Amino acid sequence: MPIAAPAVSPFAEAYARLTEVYPGLGVTELSPADETPRGDGWVSAARLAEGGPDLDAFLARDDEQVLRDYGRQARPDVVASFGLHRYAWPACLLFTLPYFLVRRVPRLPVERVSFHRTLGRMAVRTGEFACLPDDPAAGLPGARVVPDEEALRAEVRTAVAEHLEPLLGSFGPRMRRRGRALWGMATDEIVEGLWYLAHLLGEEERAMRELELLLPGATQPYAGSAAFRVLTGPNGESLPTRDRASCCMFYTLRPEDTCATCPRTCDADRIARLTAAAAS
Repeated sequence: MPIAAPAVSPFAEAYARLTEVYPGLGVTELSPADETPRGDGWVSAARLAEGGPDLDAFLARDDEQVLRDYGRQARPDVVASFGLHRYAWPACLLFTLPYFLVRRVPRLPVERVSFHRTLGRMAVRTGEFACLPDDPAAGLPGARVVPDEEALRAEVRTAVAEHLEPLLGSFGPRMRRRGRALWGMATDEIVEGLWYLAHLLGEEERAMRELELLLPGATQPYAGSAAFRVLTGPNGESLPTRDRASCCMFYTLRPEDTCATCPRTCDADRIARLTAAAAS
């Protein structure tokens, strides 16, 4: 049976806009009457956080995909790093995009989120959320009003950390990372997900400003800051970039092909890649 959406949702607009500009990810809000989707490719975030057979199966997909796409076996820690990215990048958008578009922040612990990676679907059970005093949704059930923008940014940081922490606990040992390295990866997923979606929305510059305020550095438990900077292209054009707080490990498969935001990538190579991307 199809999953029915609740009659009223403070997040429907933001999640619909997400899918409109990025069809590769769809979000369904579950009503109180809906069962959590199971089987047929669905996995709950809570089961991934347990670190058992569901996580084994999830990572097996990444192992197979790496072998298929790159013709070589990846190290187990690299597979686990790729797997966390596959989940964390879309999961962070559940929080950051509503914050960016409608100034509302859901609380979604792992028990309230399920993921279908093949279809690019997430099913969420929204409830409590934070918003500003002048928000029309402030009187809705579950609303928790916070006094100002900085307090709302703190809600984003707290809600994402609440969701990711148990997942970092299960993926981390397989990634052979812990502590600061794991939270550096979380920082990158927050920044790069919203940065990309904002580009599709035509609001990249605003997103960069918002992310610099959201993650200025020294915001525990996150490691690093948004770390944006602007390079100058061959014709004097501005080319925004950033330096990642963590390594995505792609270099282990193709040492000559680092990511554009990797600290290993020199500025000359970044300018060449960004210029070529803009031209295409």
